[in-house]
Amino acid sequence: MMAEVTVKTHSEEQFKQDITAGTHSFVCDIPKDIGGTEEGPDPHELLLSSLGACTSITVQMYAKRKGYPLKRVTVNLKEDKIADPENASRTIPKISRELKFEGELSDEQIKDLTAIADKCPIHKLITGPKEIATSVAN
Repeated sequence: MMAEVTVKTHSEEQFKQDITAGTHSFVCDIPKDIGGTEEGPDPHELLLSSLGACTSITVQMYAKRKGYPLKRVTVNLKEDKIADPENASRTIPKISRELKFEGELSDEQIKDLTAIADKCPIHKLITGPKEIATSVAN
């Protein structure tokens, strides 16, 4: 699956960004205390939202294919900074993901659904090898 998104500065005076993703349009902004207007989620919230939505969808698809009686998935995500184990003077980001499954699920089914959460495409994109190629448009 190929995804394409366009992000454009909303105006010269603001940090707010207009985002077009397929047929959808929305904004991204930053908190007021660092110069934004908070008219949309910030980039970190968008990243966590992508991971959470992808996790939930992946778990739901797997449960449906396996015939598990899953009624609802809730994914709570949080980004923190933790000490870098390789360099005590730095911190590194840590994403905590908490899953809540609703339905009459066995312990084995819960174990399966928890394991499949790491298989979502966004999880793989964040944690796996990647290349980001940057160019300047004319």
